[in-house]
Amino acid sequence: MPQEQNVVPARDERYDPRRIETKWFERWQQADSLYAAEPDSTKPKYYVLEMLPYPSGALHMGHVRNYAIGDALARYMWMNGYNVLHPMGWDSFGLPAENAAISNQTPPREWTFRNIANMKAQMKRLGFAYDWAREVTTCLPEYYKWNQWFFLKFYEGGLAYRKKSKVNWCPQCATVLANEQVVGGRCWRHEDTVVEQRELEQWFLRITQYAEELLRDLEKLHSWPEKVRTMQRNWIGRSEGTLIDFKLEGPPGTAGSSISVFTTRVDTIYGATSVQLAPEHPLVSDLTASDPSLKDRVDQLIAEQRKAKEAGDIGEIEKHGVNTGRYAINPYNRERVPIWVANYIVMDYGTGAIMSVPAHDERDYEFAKKYNLEIRLVIVPRAADPEETVAEPPLPFTSLNGTLVNSGPFSGLNCEEAIKKMSEHAKKNGFGKATVTYRIKDWGISRQRYWGTPIPMLYCEKDGIVPVPEKDLPVLLPENVDITLTGGSPLGRIPEFVNAICPKCGGPARRETDTMDTFVDSSWYFYRYTDAHNDKAPFASNIAAYWFPIDQYIGGVEHAILHLIYSRFWTKCMRDLGLVQNDEPVERLFTQGMVIKDGAKMSKSLGNVVTPDEMVARYGADGARLYSLFAAPPDRDLDWQDKGIEGIQRFLGRVYRFVARHAQPDHPDWRKPVPANLSNEARAIQRKLHQTIKRVSDDFQGRWHFNTCIAAIMELVNELYGIDDRMEGTAASASGVPVSLLAEVQRDLTLLLAPFAPYLAHELWEVLGEKTSLLRAPWPKYDPALAKEEEIEIPVQINGKLRSRIVVPADTTEGVMRERALADEKIRAAMAGKQVVKVIVVPGELVNIVIR
Repeated sequence: MPQEQNVVPARDERYDPRRIETKWFERWQQADSLYAAEPDSTKPKYYVLEMLPYPSGALHMGHVRNYAIGDALARYMWMNGYNVLHPMGWDSFGLPAENAAISNQTPPREWTFRNIANMKAQMKRLGFAYDWAREVTTCLPEYYKWNQWFFLKFYEGGLAYRKKSKVNWCPQCATVLANEQVVGGRCWRHEDTVVEQRELEQWFLRITQYAEELLRDLEKLHSWPEKVRTMQRNWIGRSEGTLIDFKLEGPPGTAGSSISVFTTRVDTIYGATSVQLAPEHPLVSDLTASDPSLKDRVDQLIAEQRKAKEAGDIGEIEKHGVNTGRYAINPYNRERVPIWVANYIVMDYGTGAIMSVPAHDERDYEFAKKYNLEIRLVIVPRAADPEETVAEPPLPFTSLNGTLVNSGPFSGLNCEEAIKKMSEHAKKNGFGKATVTYRIKDWGISRQRYWGTPIPMLYCEKDGIVPVPEKDLPVLLPENVDITLTGGSPLGRIPEFVNAICPKCGGPARRETDTMDTFVDSSWYFYRYTDAHNDKAPFASNIAAYWFPIDQYIGGVEHAILHLIYSRFWTKCMRDLGLVQNDEPVERLFTQGMVIKDGAKMSKSLGNVVTPDEMVARYGADGARLYSLFAAPPDRDLDWQDKGIEGIQRFLGRVYRFVARHAQPDHPDWRKPVPANLSNEARAIQRKLHQTIKRVSDDFQGRWHFNTCIAAIMELVNELYGIDDRMEGTAASASGVPVSLLAEVQRDLTLLLAPFAPYLAHELWEVLGEKTSLLRAPWPKYDPALAKEEEIEIPVQINGKLRSRIVVPADTTEGVMRERALADEKIRAAMAGKQVVKVIVVPGELVNIVIR
């Protein structure tokens, strides 16, 4: 009796992303715990996180790319059996909300929550697999209460303090900026606004107390981009040297009786022919107070320095200076040296004062030549023979491989030995010491703005500065505030907020009206995700200990010396408070490239923004996500091309049509094992499948070049379409491809697509008759034996130039490869009349014949 031929049932083969995505979107909205981490799980944990966004109003394709990378990884880890934590929240305090309040007459809270609702809806429509039960919104009292709690703990431990200091002031923001928020002399938010210097009472966090550990622990961060580690290393800026006090000549009364100078080359101090101050050094204002002409010239230096900072390279400034007419005493040789103010000396390095040694420093040499200052040689090259007379070197001579001359009792010492002994001499005689300085300064967190965390401190006439008791937290941010850009913090104009009772004496007190820098909010938010509804503590330590460190953190490199260094500091503080056990918050960091269009970063002002809503409406969420991952390696900038996303949509349509055409879940052989004996055509399909599984798996576990992952899946689909015509309308076995193999190929193809195009993958999973959850379906495993090529193509070169190709079995020996290459007709013709010198064989790779 002949076997009945199975005909594939007819299905609608038209790919309709709107229909498919609407169907699955509605299903997913009903499944509240779909993406929830499993409590008390025995599975290995995996915490994957993208940097939380500021709710500016709408997502752009740069956001989509960032989140698509993290979402693909989260789905891959779920499918590999991990207990995955993948949350999302909102960095929702900040300046734009206040600006919107002024321009749109909309209260910051209302504007912020409207934007959050819009962006959250966009994220859900894009199919991002977030556990929204853990959502964190930093402008809510249940979150910022713990900002205030941390501040009190830092204050108790001496990490938070108040002082009067010169600060960076952005006129447009009308607030203070941290050093890290000043880029090229301009505000990090307003690139056309020059930052000013003002002197204000400010609250600081003592990040410098952790400077050495922050620097040292960069060596632990092996899975961070070297670019980020280098940026942080440079920002911390550790320098070993000596602190030396040069006494001011004459009676005290000019803001102190000495100038502290930091130098890394105390061995050259006998060559110091002036002391130079930064234009904004505290002593300068005293030295110029009685000399208007001198003050005018110093103001000009300040302007020149500011302009150089705006250009982004103070090192390239044309060097100018003014002689103050005052002198300081070199403590080593008691010489009088003139005090200058110079525009190339900056306050944020060392003490803001240097000893100028023109013979042994390039900048000092250039300055001395310009102003005809003495240039005195005190270091000469080290002689190979002690009896040898060394010629004077060309100046400036900056090498450490030298010997001191003209340096009193230290002459004859080599540089390294002299630095040690001269530092000891300074300490012994009370005018200096060996020290380490850092470029990083303490973190100024005071902001004269409304929309931020109130600083929980009070000012009492009797008791001075008094912290708000923990039981009174949170200090609530009042609503319905009149926001302007003048007159300091808007909170200062609200009597019911400002006027308070001192918890110490019971008398009247004034509440702090500054709010915290919003980088405080983002310094610890990822810990709150682990225990988002805890009202007794920021989070439970045992829960944080399970999830931390973050296994994979994803965000832009622009946060390297802002958020990323602050969050490392915060983690170390929490460790010392006993809240966490880990030294670092993030195990592995990935910084994605930008999305650009028409050669520029997407910007509303340039009119080149591509919105996700538009892309989803035209091509579907899967199309937008897949293109953002396919168009360029994730760590490179992506140049958006509309034709590219159209090609992605066509590819998704091909996948859908193939499965719709060939899915046979009711066939009796559909779930049977794939037979061992396959036709050549079926074997080629099986081989390609396992090669694709390997390529995609390797990329997830290694370099993250998702563009090549997706290209590999496209190649597999192309191979499947190669047999499509012969299979159309019939059982697969009629074309030599068993139904069981076709079933395996379609299932594994769907699994491979699931991290990148979840809507389509879920639809295909259902079409294939699968009842289990695709989100946690096992990731396909590749078989090395099945992935191995049976025949391979080998290039054959003559003297390094390609002349032919031969096809040989994959396991061909070196000797057989040599024989086959020499026997090839093209090779024989090219070698006619020539002598073979040698034959180089790289097994499985190439043959190179050297002739003459």
